[in-house]
Amino acid sequence: MTIKAFTGPRIFNGTAFLDDHAVLVADGKIRDVVPCASLSRDMPSVELSGGLLVPGFVDVQVNGGGGILFNDSPDPQSLIGMAKAHARYGTTAMLPTYITDRPEGMSAAIAAAKQVMGQVSIVGLHLEGPFLSKTRKGAHDAQLIRSLDDSDVDMLLDSGIENLLLTVAAENASPRLIERLSKGGVTVSLGHSDADFDVAMAAADAGARGVTHLFNAMSQLQHRQPGLVGAALEHGGLWCGIIPDGHHVHASALRIALRAKSAPGRIFMVTDAMPTAGHDNDTFYLNGRKVTRQAGVLRLEDGTLAGSDLTMEQAVTYVTEHLEVPLAEALRMASLYPAQFMRMDAKKGRLAKGYDADFVHLGTGLKALATFIAGAVVS
Repeated sequence: MTIKAFTGPRIFNGTAFLDDHAVLVADGKIRDVVPCASLSRDMPSVELSGGLLVPGFVDVQVNGGGGILFNDSPDPQSLIGMAKAHARYGTTAMLPTYITDRPEGMSAAIAAAKQVMGQVSIVGLHLEGPFLSKTRKGAHDAQLIRSLDDSDVDMLLDSGIENLLLTVAAENASPRLIERLSKGGVTVSLGHSDADFDVAMAAADAGARGVTHLFNAMSQLQHRQPGLVGAALEHGGLWCGIIPDGHHVHASALRIALRAKSAPGRIFMVTDAMPTAGHDNDTFYLNGRKVTRQAGVLRLEDGTLAGSDLTMEQAVTYVTEHLEVPLAEALRMASLYPAQFMRMDAKKGRLAKGYDADFVHLGTGLKALATFIAGAVVS
């Protein structure tokens, strides 16, 4: 077993910044993080120039990237292409996201994810729909939306996907079915939902663990009707993904949410990225409907937002510059917190002994200079 020392940058280990330290890596795992002065002269090393070495970013909502849309081609090649595209921007663990579509498409998405699990950054699968609310459908096809039933739960529990995330509308998935899914190992998130506060809280009490893209496509916080937004902030068991691109949610609303969120659940970043992320093409088609990128915003022809053009690198920059979040906390929102949400935090989200050797070398302006998965450079 050969141990390599990664040296040069300042290190953020998930808790604190460390100067003059090295990350020791062997067989794809972190063996330790130690002072550089303790290294033996003959230890093989990888010298990185300046900047920061931080835990790899964990993105649990990725519809596409690099010109690829998962819903268009739910196959292994698409997933590998998406993963490579986002690795350029620091993502070392991702859940490709398959949105509301026909049953045969969902089956193909599950099969593709199983085939490439563990390759590049693919660590699971996110199914966003079809068990949503037509009232809060967003860019989802209303004709394909339906209620969750026991046969769906049986299929999902038998999917063989270790890290499976399912977004449902609380009003279209009973607490009994949410409990079945949760106890069976599926992570349930509430989203695209018009549920009132009590229905949302009941879903959380039944085992729902998260809220998908907080504020977007859900019942809002009002003084007599707190809605799903109110439940997300009030219920400590709910983790909340946000799309921090300056378009999906006003910065002030996100700052208020960060102050208001009840623990232990926290707010973390997702990209909700579409094919335009990391690609030059400004148009694509979603369920046969044209989506256009203009000034960094993706919209259907009727003006509806349709995912984002965001990368995790950009998300970290936005949160630090516009939400007044300290860098250490922003980095946790991009790595440790989503890992904790998906119960992957024993392996992901920190640079510490026993963790996967997934890290990003950030340079000036928090730009990703190099991305490492299992200790090997991938971008």
